[in-house]
Amino acid sequence: MTNQEQHKLACELSALGVFRGVLQSPAMSAFVDFLGIDGGVEPLKKAARYGDFVYALADDNYCFSDFLCRTVYSDENCYIVSAARGEKIPACLAENAKKELALFTRLTKLDCDALCACLGTDGYLPRFENRATDFVKTYADRLANVGKYGYGIFASATMFRVSGEEILPVKSADAISLDDFVGYEDERRRVLENTEALCEGRPAANVLLCGDAGTGKSSTVKACANALANRGVRLIELRKDQLFSLSHIMGRIADNPLKFILFIDDLSFNKNDDCFSMLKAALEGSASAKANNAVIYATSNRRHIVKESFSDREGSDDVHHSDTVQELMSLSDRFGLTVYFEKPNKALYLEIIHRLAEKNGVRFYPILVGHEGESWKRLLEEAFPKLLSGSFDAKYQKELNQAFEQNLGVHADSE
Repeated sequence: MTNQEQHKLACELSALGVFRGVLQSPAMSAFVDFLGIDGGVEPLKKAARYGDFVYALADDNYCFSDFLCRTVYSDENCYIVSAARGEKIPACLAENAKKELALFTRLTKLDCDALCACLGTDGYLPRFENRATDFVKTYADRLANVGKYGYGIFASATMFRVSGEEILPVKSADAISLDDFVGYEDERRRVLENTEALCEGRPAANVLLCGDAGTGKSSTVKACANALANRGVRLIELRKDQLFSLSHIMGRIADNPLKFILFIDDLSFNKNDDCFSMLKAALEGSASAKANNAVIYATSNRRHIVKESFSDREGSDDVHHSDTVQELMSLSDRFGLTVYFEKPNKALYLEIIHRLAEKNGVRFYPILVGHEGESWKRLLEEAFPKLLSGSFDAKYQKELNQAFEQNLGVHADSE
């Protein structure tokens, strides 16, 4: 590229008016600086900005086109927001967007060797990859299917977390699939069908998944989100102490064409918990804490998620004390759907063991027939949570065999 060509491209990128947010990324900022620096006058500065550019592509496997896809598709701009809301798009906005998308297409055709040649050195320079991408075509598809792809931050991932007032994508999110489970088919079916209703714009309930620890409640929620991500479902996880942000989050997503699961894991309250009222308002459909495109899914090891002590049942100065206690204890009932996960009986437990072993290619022998009582209970409590975590491998088989021998007095390798 000649100096004139570099200067022209730098000016075009600097003048972005629709996808201006793309310029805020470290990679694009370094790239524009690189183009604008005269290598004949400031060669070291130009080389440094080239290095900054390549370094910033690390999260995209050093591929410029992959970086552009991620950044352009997740840019929240007036063009895609207006389209998502069904608003009329001004002709000048549509034309500007089309030309800027064509500019991004040109960037994906840049050759690494051509850029390196701009530095005028035959020494070492880091390389990057690039693949031609037609942004005019692909972005038109995303506009037409914005309810599936989403826009802004929600186009970048399936699962999100809350930090202060920000909603951030979860890095290395749980990729669990519905096919990874063994047992509890009916429980998962009920949660999945409710989530499909949300996808399709049909009435969907807030869901409480309650029951014993280690039975796959949280994994079920995440697996449903993963299964329906390509149909526009996103999951935002909140801690209980973040329920004060619930109305803010609802406001952020209310006009978004995507569907959202607001997920609260391991939920329980004390009677004086300030977060109680926020969740109660959301479950009852308070205007300030409700979005029509969102449901609340919560897991709890308790059927009644508000803890009650014996002192709560004793007399107090509250004239309507019994009504107050009932109000606290009935929060669980405000979920439209409650799905109970209980520890498996012996037959289901053995089925899960053998199916997981078969699925993971681990040899295992049916040896527990006839063993009952406390030994069985201890083995269940020790082994079951790890079974459902999916970490059933040769190492775990050895640990489980030892548990059989210690608790039941039998050898797991005997047929």
